[in-house]
Amino acid sequence: MRLLKQLVVVGVVAFAGSALVGAAQWNPVLTLLFGAATAVLTLLAYRWIVRRTEHRAPDEVAAKGAAGAVTRGMLIGFAMFGAVIANIAFLGDYRVDGFGSAGGAVALLGFMAAAAVTEEVMVRGVLFRIVEERTGTWVALVLTALLFGLMHLPNPGADLWSALAIAIEAGGMLAAAYVATRNLWVPIGLHFAWNFAGGGIFGTTVSGKDAPDGLLNSTTSGPTLLGGGEFGPEASLYAVGFGAALMVAFLWLARRRGTIVHRRGRRTAEPAAAATLAR
Repeated sequence: MRLLKQLVVVGVVAFAGSALVGAAQWNPVLTLLFGAATAVLTLLAYRWIVRRTEHRAPDEVAAKGAAGAVTRGMLIGFAMFGAVIANIAFLGDYRVDGFGSAGGAVALLGFMAAAAVTEEVMVRGVLFRIVEERTGTWVALVLTALLFGLMHLPNPGADLWSALAIAIEAGGMLAAAYVATRNLWVPIGLHFAWNFAGGGIFGTTVSGKDAPDGLLNSTTSGPTLLGGGEFGPEASLYAVGFGAALMVAFLWLARRRGTIVHRRGRRTAEPAAAATLAR
């Protein structure tokens, strides 16, 4: 019931916000405002329902240290997508055709902020966290990663490979980021930067969805496994490789910090290590 209550409350806010963002029809100012409002209201709804159903302070979205954690996540996300594009471009399969639209980039800021926050709160903040309490980190990571991949299967240009790619490079990697830091800020920053870099900066397709041009107008070509095809660079082997490497790095860090749960309520080390998590 706790899982259901949290999903319903957060889901209603996220759905209503997404409807507003869609109604803006990519108007730069409205999309930015509605997207930012959706992100803020989703976080407030999560804080409220966690306090009500778990009778605790939701430290995973605590205001203290949030800015620094989001920034770290964003730096990782931008670097990761930049590395993917650099590898695709090295083979001649990514080409910049000119400048895109500043207004489109502004609209994508709001859209990607709403998407990153709502997806991280629902999938990592609610689903992963509560499943992990019952089954441990490894089972929860695999289950929620596969679910996250399947959630993207209805997208345009998606197939089983793209769903598996999303499951590894995003579902598994973002869950590992949460396990290593025990906050949602790093996964939110990473998720936002990855998506915004794709659509808002490099002008590529993001998860197969149509969107306005970002800062650059570009063309991606070549074999689907290298360039990502109609789904975008997220279906590229480069994205899967970098995402898997980051996932392993986060899990290694989580093991060192003692934040991996092997069974209900027990971690690899005493919670004293938690004092270092915000660093």
